[in-house]
Amino acid sequence: MTKSRRAFLAGAALAAPAAAQAEQKPEKRVHYRGAKPQKTPLFSSAVSYGNLLFIAGKGWHKGGDIKVQTAGVLDEIEAELKNAGSSMEKVLKCNVYLKTLEHYKPMNEVFLGRFGPEPPVRTTVAVADIPGDSLIEIDVIAYI
Repeated sequence: MTKSRRAFLAGAALAAPAAAQAEQKPEKRVHYRGAKPQKTPLFSSAVSYGNLLFIAGKGWHKGGDIKVQTAGVLDEIEAELKNAGSSMEKVLKCNVYLKTLEHYKPMNEVFLGRFGPEPPVRTTVAVADIPGDSLIEIDVIAYI
C-alpha cells in the first residue's frame, strides 16, 4: 500500500466519527434543582441546548442592601450553573438589571472577580421596576 493511500484511509477513519457526531442534533434540556415540579411552571430556571446553558433572571427577595442582594443573586446563579454541569468561569454573557444606577458602583464591587480572571461580556441597565422588590436581577448564558 502506498504512503498516500495509507494517509487517505487514516483520514477517512478519523472523519467517520466526526461525521457521526455532526449528525447528532442538540436537544433542549431543562435542569431542575431537586425534583421536577408536579405542575408545569411558568418558566424554566435553567435550560441547555447542546453545550449552551441559559439561566433565567435571578432576583433577591430577602432584603438587604445592593451588596447583600448582588452576593445572594451571584450565589444562586453559581448553584444553578453547578447543578447543570457548568461554572462561573464558563459564563459567556451576563445581563444585570438594577433598580437604579446609583447601585452600579457597589454592585461592581461585589461582582468583581466572581467569574474568574476572564469575566463574561456584560450589559448593565437600570429598569423601572424589578419583580418582588429586588434591587437587582441577573441572567446569564454559559457553556457546559
